[in-house]
Amino acid sequence: MPIRSNPSRSSALRARVILRDLPSAAARCCAYLLLFAPIGPVARAQTFTKLLDFNGTNGANPLYSVLAQGTDGNFYGTASKGGAHRKGTVFKISPGGTLTTLYSFCAKSNCTDGSTPYAGLVLATDGNFYGTTFSGGTKGIGTVYKITPAGKLTTLHSFDFSDGFNPYAGVIQATDGNFYGTTATGGAHLVGNVYKMTPQGVVTNLHSFNTSDGSTPEADVIQGSDGNFYGTTYNGGGAGGYGTIFKITSTGVFTTLHFFNDETDGRQIVSGLVQGTDGNFYGTSGGGGAFGDGTFYSITPSGVLTVLHDFNGTTDGISCNLLLLGSDGNFYGTTFSGGANGDGTIFEATTQGSVTTLHDFSSSDGTLAFAGPAQGTDGNLYGLTQFGGSKNDGTAFKMAVGLGPFVKTVPTAGKVGSSVTILGTSLTGATSVTFDRTAATFKAVSATQIIATVPAGAATGTVEVSTPGGILVSNPAFQVTQ
Repeated sequence: MPIRSNPSRSSALRARVILRDLPSAAARCCAYLLLFAPIGPVARAQTFTKLLDFNGTNGANPLYSVLAQGTDGNFYGTASKGGAHRKGTVFKISPGGTLTTLYSFCAKSNCTDGSTPYAGLVLATDGNFYGTTFSGGTKGIGTVYKITPAGKLTTLHSFDFSDGFNPYAGVIQATDGNFYGTTATGGAHLVGNVYKMTPQGVVTNLHSFNTSDGSTPEADVIQGSDGNFYGTTYNGGGAGGYGTIFKITSTGVFTTLHFFNDETDGRQIVSGLVQGTDGNFYGTSGGGGAFGDGTFYSITPSGVLTVLHDFNGTTDGISCNLLLLGSDGNFYGTTFSGGANGDGTIFEATTQGSVTTLHDFSSSDGTLAFAGPAQGTDGNLYGLTQFGGSKNDGTAFKMAVGLGPFVKTVPTAGKVGSSVTILGTSLTGATSVTFDRTAATFKAVSATQIIATVPAGAATGTVEVSTPGGILVSNPAFQVTQ
């Protein structure tokens, strides 16, 4: 596949490139941190349910959108097309599959509010969601926006070439309260950058890629336990230009950790990283490896990479997408294509690289699952496909894999005395909340939300909520910062 470095390409051209390269193209992988040590796949009930079909009116063709669970227990996401103006939507889906369109992009003249949202959303500490659009805005090259759970959208920033343009990735909120992200093009050398944005929308360009240190970053960055940010680039770096893994500080000090090498360890790095409980990072490549169909790897903070699994087409799928590190310690993800029907799979994998197919997609229940699943606090997996379904506009699905309920914290790190939102199910009647076994003051706001204060004496560890139905443990663990 030719190196993708042309900043003037259109989204339609990129779509044709992706479809042309279905057998070996990658979808980015993102992931979630894990609480428990990994265990092997075990026999348990597995049930796949198609929740809904996208039909154009309610959105169409969700691309890299991983669903984000809100404080109300519903899931929020984006569709890259469809809606009232056919330029994409933000929507809400209940766990039972009821969809509500919250916003249709290009509602303003010249799409100054943004259009074509490829990335998903992140739930911030203020209870609102933040995301990006690939195009639109005052320059027509993308935006960063905030949207309330009720659907009120505020455009926070329009990219202007110098600070990047055409972001495929969304944003994350860091422990300093600011948001961090990447754009695939733009910056000083026109091959992408890493940026920081304040909650008010003031953007600072932290690093402009220059091809030798990587180019075309398409994945979200993550914040490691050391406070630094880690990410990947699709192109650039090394003689082959097969992509890189990098580290960057909040002030822009940049380090390249690894140059990919195609057949040896992978290429087409659209996926991001996740930090495991062992301190190492995990991710996937979309192409390359022993069979040319992508790899699953680990990398130490110092840059030593180990390939854990080579994907090999019909046996376990082609091109792993966004990984989820589930509450049982195993990985869950989707493949872009391959499997029994050639339409991709849902799989489970261990950190040792053992892969088990849980579901083979078909055209009726979805195909081309670019974005991987999210795990709801009920334990089930929820996700989206780009195509397939009754209108071939994509689907939303739920996969029960036998995992029980747990709790999530927003944010996942904070200082003593800071306020933390705890998401879960059946939280009404909670009798205690502890941070690493230290009791905290709290208020049960609803059946799906608790507000707690990080107690004095708490250390990094799990948050536990005692409810009438049992004790719910956080995934990931909560980091107490200074």
